[in-house]
Amino acid sequence: MAKSPAKKNSSSKKAAVPATPNRERPNTPERFPLDKESMMAFYREMLLIRRFEEKAGQLYGLGLIGGFCHLYIGQEAVVVGLQSAIEPGKDSVITGYRDHGHMLACGIDPNIVMAELTGREAGISRGKGGSMHMFSVEHGFYGGHGIVGAQVSLGAGLAFGHKYKEDGGICLSYFGDGAANQGQVYESFNMAELWKLPVIFVIENNQYAMGTSVNRASSEDQLYKRGESFRIPGLQVDGMDVLAVRGAAEVAIDWVRSGKGPILLEMKTYRYRGHSMSDPAKYRSRDEVQEVREKSDPIEQAKTELMSLGVKEEELKAIDKEIRKIVSESADFAETSPEPDAKELYTDITVEQY
Repeated sequence: MAKSPAKKNSSSKKAAVPATPNRERPNTPERFPLDKESMMAFYREMLLIRRFEEKAGQLYGLGLIGGFCHLYIGQEAVVVGLQSAIEPGKDSVITGYRDHGHMLACGIDPNIVMAELTGREAGISRGKGGSMHMFSVEHGFYGGHGIVGAQVSLGAGLAFGHKYKEDGGICLSYFGDGAANQGQVYESFNMAELWKLPVIFVIENNQYAMGTSVNRASSEDQLYKRGESFRIPGLQVDGMDVLAVRGAAEVAIDWVRSGKGPILLEMKTYRYRGHSMSDPAKYRSRDEVQEVREKSDPIEQAKTELMSLGVKEEELKAIDKEIRKIVSESADFAETSPEPDAKELYTDITVEQY
């Protein structure tokens, strides 16, 4: 009887694996060294943003702030850690509609930020931008944008401007986990890597895109990997730890300034309030929010670090009192400032080139 032909071992024939070029990767970030002077500056800045946003929430409740208002409470370590590492006057910053904290971190006077929130003539955008559309070329801040994800494309454009002018500047382009699913984001990634643009894409992953958890809305919820198919390296960072953020900022800035093209930072953070002031945030439990406050609050972490350096409780209370006074004065300034004249409707509409 003839023998039947032997079956080929299915494992003997393997699919060819395309060779992947050995790509350079950024260094693994190290936590920024703890020192009293730096930590005190970080603490003050984060506390200013926290108290400012709390006051903005109060003014919104009183009807002094109209339209939408998105608070930054809980995310302060992200913008403070990153902004502390860039060069004012040289670099540019752009973000979405949750922009008050970014304005303050750019060194803009709280008085004119609060005046803008309340629609006053003294506001940074003369009362016409409100909460979502602040702008200051003088401070290198290019918005405040209400269209989800639009700032990413504009950020790539700002980075192109830096490269074209050869001014050594970079762009920080902030966006959220919800915006990370927008198509124009990936068009921007492609162009940024093709042209090796000096841009740091910062995903502020506060866990919820409006009312939907990032885990339910994203098939790939490890957002730092989103640039890999465009050969953009990504780093995931504890966005509740200002020292971790600052350490990652230095790695990212070194990568971008050295001409290696864009880099992506996913900041794992958390917002304590709803998406906007009109959002009751019923999609998550109070226990969840409270747990984050107790275990990961960026300001409380900074306070603990400072006390480990010998800073007394009384000194920290004095700083809080000083910050509350600054914020209270900004609210008084806003409330007593006049509203814009009707003629302001026709200003800042076009730019004349000579």
